[in-house]
This record gives sequence, C-alpha cells and structure tokens, in this order.
Amino acid sequence: MRSWIRWYVAAICAVLLTGCGYNDFQTKDEAITAAWAEVVNQYQRRADLIPNLVNTVKGYASHEQETFEAVTKARAAATSFQITPEVLNDPAAFQKFQQVQGQLSSALSRLMAVAENYPQLKADGLFRDLQSQLEGTENRITVARQRYITTVQDYNVLARQFPTNLTALVFGYAVKPSFTVENEAGISTAPAVNFGK
Repeated sequence: MRSWIRWYVAAICAVLLTGCGYNDFQTKDEAITAAWAEVVNQYQRRADLIPNLVNTVKGYASHEQETFEAVTKARAAATSFQITPEVLNDPAAFQKFQQVQGQLSSALSRLMAVAENYPQLKADGLFRDLQSQLEGTENRITVARQRYITTVQDYNVLARQFPTNLTALVFGYAVKPSFTVENEAGISTAPAVNFGK
C-alpha cells in the first residue's frame, strides 16, 4: 500500500513540475545562449575586418593618425572584453559590453568619414570590397541583436508571469538584461558606410 502512495505522490509532483515552467526556462535559457553566441560571432567578424580596412585607408590618408589610433584602441577594447556566460546575467557587465561595442562603432564611423574625403580610396577595389563586407556585417549584427532581444523578451516574460514567476523565484531565474540604447537621438541616423561607386 505504501509503494502505491509513493507512486501517487511522485505522479502528482511530476504533473505539477510539468506545469511550473521549469523545462520552459531550460529551453529559453539555451535559446538565449545560442542567440548571444551569434551576436558575439558577428561582432568578432566586424573586429576581424577592421585591421584590413584601417590599413587600406592608411595607404591613402596616412596623415589621419588620430583616427587610426582611435579605431585601433576601440577594436582592442572590444576584442579584449571577456565575453562569458555570466555577462548575460550581469547587467553591469552587459552594459560594459555594449559600451565597448558602441565605442568601436563610433570609431568606425569616424574612419568612414575620413575615407569620404579621398576619391581615389573610394575607387579602390579592395576598399569597396571591405566596405561592402562591413555593411553586410553591420546588417548581420542588427539581425543577431534583434533575435537576441526577442529571445530575452520571451525568457523575461516567462520569468515574470504567473505561475512561472514562482518557479523563477524558487530556482533563481532572474530577468536577463537586453540591449539598450544609450543615446536615442544619436541612433536616429545610422552611420554612413555606403560610398558612391
């Protein structure tokens, strides 16, 4: 008789745990990790393009040393930032990641503005190819960030809605940080990286 009671209690617990959202948290947490990996992958792709882009521009605009140093310094900061899974759960670390990537974007915008002053550079095939790759990478970053934002939103809704918020509380599933915009006015116009051919 007692073994029957144990099985009955185990079955009730299994049914209750199925409806508590625990498995949903696992699935959504893994989706966030995968989406984050794609964001990081695209930022790394951009960082890998920068040395070639800087060297190409240097060939035409060697006296723009301050701009080259700013890009190199921003790239070094962005690539040296330790991207660990903990970044996803630490709003301060996540904000720091956004900050270093924003500084790199700003430095790249200045580099592209310098390039605009050199018609021979804009006509250079290697530069056009690098510029096209950079445009494509920026688009991929936008798509990857959007996917990440949507995935985090799904997770955060699960963590905050009833009754799964109780599961989140019991198992320590905190709301995760998402990408934010530090300067909303500054993003109303995207940096120009498209040159007339």
